[in-house]
Amino acid sequence: MAYITTQDGAEIFYKDWGPKDAQPIVFHHGWPLSSDDWDAQMLFFLGEGYRVVAHDRRGHGRSSQIDTGHDMDHYAADASAVAEHLDLRNAVHIGHSTGGGEVARYVAKFGQPQGRVAKAVLVSSVPPLMLQTESHPAGIPLSVFDGFRKSLAENRAAFFLDLASGPFYGFNRPGETVSEGVIRNWWRQGMMGSALAHHAGIKAFSETDQTEDLKAITVPTLVMQGDDDQIVPYAEAALLQIKLLKNGALKIYSGYPHGMLTTHADVINADLLAFIRS
Repeated sequence: MAYITTQDGAEIFYKDWGPKDAQPIVFHHGWPLSSDDWDAQMLFFLGEGYRVVAHDRRGHGRSSQIDTGHDMDHYAADASAVAEHLDLRNAVHIGHSTGGGEVARYVAKFGQPQGRVAKAVLVSSVPPLMLQTESHPAGIPLSVFDGFRKSLAENRAAFFLDLASGPFYGFNRPGETVSEGVIRNWWRQGMMGSALAHHAGIKAFSETDQTEDLKAITVPTLVMQGDDDQIVPYAEAALLQIKLLKNGALKIYSGYPHGMLTTHADVINADLLAFIRS
């Protein structure tokens, strides 16, 4: 079990697999999950000869249930602490959902200035801003996120089960093949973490404006999202991300859900590999 301790006392769990002289690929998980959500990708890229690294965000998974720092700045700083501890260079950082916001802030604030990042990938990611505001009227109303907070506080276990068995993987769509294993694994990861971290994380992923982060990124960046994403609307995420990035490429997947890295791992892994090798 490998951990680092941040300056404010959070213990961050991380995995570091593969040859230490190989190019590192760093995976950043979504809310409210853990680094285990990337199992299919980590095993795939390990088999391709890469060094694969992933950490559990503070308050999530096996990291400590600290009661502070549940915001995008701390998420990025924690990711940087892992990268610096392992001295990762020429790295490809891949983030899903909230993890995509973490990647955007990490690359803009730490990774690029330190010269550690070669490329980035945003998978079904939350930037630039999910929340509906006067300047972003197409966003999701605050009442929706308040509903998330209410459901989490009243019955987190039931709320997480509903998300995993419904919109997250598109299992609520007619004709979809439902995987009980996938649902249980999502629920397992979520329930490992801190209710406080998950509650505070809703504000972090929904209200953080990352427009300037995206504008600051200059490394090649692949944007990937399904057009049937019921969690993060692709028109307000991927289609806006590609407009703000200086060196971006866009791939939209017809009919794919928010959790496409799991439901369509074979396709996503092949496309990630092609981008990394390009």
